[in-house]
Amino acid sequence: MAVPKRKTSKSRRDMRRTHKKTAAPNLTTCAQCGEPKLPHHACASCGTYRGKMVIGTEEE
Repeated sequence: MAVPKRKTSKSRRDMRRTHKKTAAPNLTTCAQCGEPKLPHHACASCGTYRGKMVIGTEEE
C-alpha cells in the first residue's frame, strides 16, 4: 500500500480544495412584488407563481 513520504503542507492541501466551495443561490425578482426569490419557485412574500396566486399569505 502506498504511503506518503512527506507531510502535505496546509498550503498545498488548501490549494487542492479551492474548487470545493458552494456557490450563492441564483435569485430573481418577483414580477408581482419585486422581492428576491428562487427561480421556478413560488414567491414567499406574495404567494404567486407565474402570475397566479398559489399560496395563501397571512396578510389576507
